Amino acid sequence: MQSTRSSALSRALSTAVRSHRHTAKRYSSSIAILSQRRQSLPQQQQPHGILSRPVYTPISRNQIRHASTAAPSPDDLQKTPLYDLHLAHGGKMVPFGGFHMPVQYSSLGVAQSHLFTRSHASLFDVSHMVQRIITGPGAAAFLERITPSDCKGLEPHKSTLSAFMTLDGKGGISDDTIITKLAEEKFYVVTNAGCREKDNMYIDREMAKWNTEMGHENLRVKEEQLDGWGLVALQGPKAEEILQGVLAEEVDLKKLLFGGSVFATVKYDGKVGGPLLISRGGYTGEDGFEISIPPAETVGITEAFLAAGPEKIQLAGLGARDSLRLEAGMCLYGHELHDGITPVEAGLSWIIPKERRSENAGYYGADVIAKQLVPRSKGGAGVHRRRIGLLVEGAPARDGAEIVSRSEDGKEVVSLGTVTSGCPSPSLGKNIAMGYIKDGFHKAGTEVDVLVRGRPRKAVVTKMPFVPTKYWKGITPA
Repeated sequence: MQSTRSSALSRALSTAVRSHRHTAKRYSSSIAILSQRRQSLPQQQQPHGILSRPVYTPISRNQIRHASTAAPSPDDLQKTPLYDLHLAHGGKMVPFGGFHMPVQYSSLGVAQSHLFTRSHASLFDVSHMVQRIITGPGAAAFLERITPSDCKGLEPHKSTLSAFMTLDGKGGISDDTIITKLAEEKFYVVTNAGCREKDNMYIDREMAKWNTEMGHENLRVKEEQLDGWGLVALQGPKAEEILQGVLAEEVDLKKLLFGGSVFATVKYDGKVGGPLLISRGGYTGEDGFEISIPPAETVGITEAFLAAGPEKIQLAGLGARDSLRLEAGMCLYGHELHDGITPVEAGLSWIIPKERRSENAGYYGADVIAKQLVPRSKGGAGVHRRRIGLLVEGAPARDGAEIVSRSEDGKEVVSLGTVTSGCPSPSLGKNIAMGYIKDGFHKAGTEVDVLVRGRPRKAVVTKMPFVPTKYWKGITPA
């Protein structure tokens, strides 16, 4: 659900993936070197105050300086709590979502970092994302007005992917979000950095409207942001082992399934930190965790994870994160998702539970979505375009490339859709892409062409994810 790419990130990715065919040899030699050495960081001075119980201490909205809607200058870019750590590890910084963010590190190239995540574990700084706490007697009902989720029915410490629906009633996605229910009247909501200003205005307007409506005197809600807090994503097959090694208390991570969360403490710098919200999930398709950390503890706790050693864990940047999410078939706001795309068109009907699929479900655009959920063959409106995956021959297809009917047998070429994301897949050694195509051409195996720099390249519609996901959903019975 990352926010849209910066031009600097796009250029870095384009350069980084050109030689992916040679990645395996470089990857193997790099790991051998990394296993023999450790990079050291200067000791960070950290305040000693920690939380004494599993609660957040948010910053109120009027204390926050909202990001400008104009493209910020380097001087205006914000820094995450891990900025100095990125530089110490050779991070190549680019502007992204209003922040200085690492696109890659000197230890591994983008494709190498991608493969390391798939085989070991990587730590991603996602502190640029907006962490929100929505509380009050009407919190669940309020969220059910602006999203299609069943927030009342969501179990405590369970999460769901959701979407803020556009206010025009057309069923568009104003932003995608992860909603976690911490208690009956308390929700943790993570939204995209690139939509910060837009989302702030959306929530402010809708919350003011909700709190002043007749009959809501006892259902008022409030929203606060965890400004300056860290958010890190520990991803990969060794993620559980690494997290288990730093936990300061008995937590059976095998019982913490994908989409679940728990408060737990971590050992770092010879002490025990305050309770952290640890959620099982991520944006790579691998098993992993996202950990929300108070500002004073972010560096120390991140270093505690990295202490597992470079043969197990490496820092990873935006470049690897983008190719990993694309292999996993995950949407990127501003590419696969935007105000003019509905959840049904995006292949996200599964985020709408059966309890909320009627025209009078009560969220913005519910009547449009309810009709789209029913195919035209069964009397509904259906959709005219669908999100699909593509395997592309030759040069990789990038965002904006046109999808057309296959050019053969003298048939007239017809425009069918547009690519929204694309890159060489380090795991598959093939060019992959996502996009939207005319309904009826969306079935796996459909042959099309993609216009790359004006030249048609053969492509085949394929099922997603491109690489099987490895979310931890419990031990499969024998």
